[in-house]
Amino acid sequence: MVEVIGIRYRAAGQIYYFSPGSETFLYNDQVIVHAQESTYFATVAIPNKQMSPDDLPNDVRPIMRRATDQDVNKHEANLKEAKEALQIGKQKIREHELAMKLIHIEYTFDRSKMIFQFTADNRIDFRELVKELASIFKTRIELRQVGVRDEAKILGGIGPCGRQLCCSTFLGDFVPVSIKMAKDQGLSLNPAKISGLCGRLMCCLNYENDEYEQAKKELPDYGQEVMTPEGKGKVVGLNLLSRIVQVRLFGGPPTAVEYEYEELKAGEGHENG
Repeated sequence: MVEVIGIRYRAAGQIYYFSPGSETFLYNDQVIVHAQESTYFATVAIPNKQMSPDDLPNDVRPIMRRATDQDVNKHEANLKEAKEALQIGKQKIREHELAMKLIHIEYTFDRSKMIFQFTADNRIDFRELVKELASIFKTRIELRQVGVRDEAKILGGIGPCGRQLCCSTFLGDFVPVSIKMAKDQGLSLNPAKISGLCGRLMCCLNYENDEYEQAKKELPDYGQEVMTPEGKGKVVGLNLLSRIVQVRLFGGPPTAVEYEYEELKAGEGHENG
């Protein structure tokens, strides 16, 4: 087992693992790390923990040091200057008439690099733009094209539920989401109702998906015959999370009767209707 800590470079960002050395770090401690040939300011997301080497990348680097008050002030200055640089970047994109949308700029802590994140529908030839930006900011320029989900994560906003977007508040990584999840949960398949601000399927469709899949394995399907305490009937409705089965009894009233799945006689029914 290896002792590591998990850090994030930005709020709700992806978690990266570093070696804490002999120190103990707590949640939200601020640290300085070296990665990708640059120095970064980061926040501890996972305090000291033991992990199997098989679950870690091969190059787990040590933390450089805890962040000092001077480091915090420098980081805040970098954030302020990056925000100002965003307007300059947008202006230069307009001047070069490039079909791209600049959404975020950040400095590395040591200011050895500026990272420009943008969205675009097609590949962009931004070589001339990079040269001009490098001459303005006197540092190495890196342009990264990101997707619409990343754009929503960076910019944030309010989702259809009325809360701040999950991706911008706590989701470190995006998980695959499919239309099948919406079908399994009995949701409307109207794209406007199951899509987030990014225009993609909402990430929250995945939250209860495992529970729905398990319930589908346990409960009878629509149209199947089951034996109830009142006799045989056909399944006409399901509440998967509550494990409630609606059954229309043969020879009984036209209204369906609700049963907890445990009430149905085990080993009988479940025949195709």
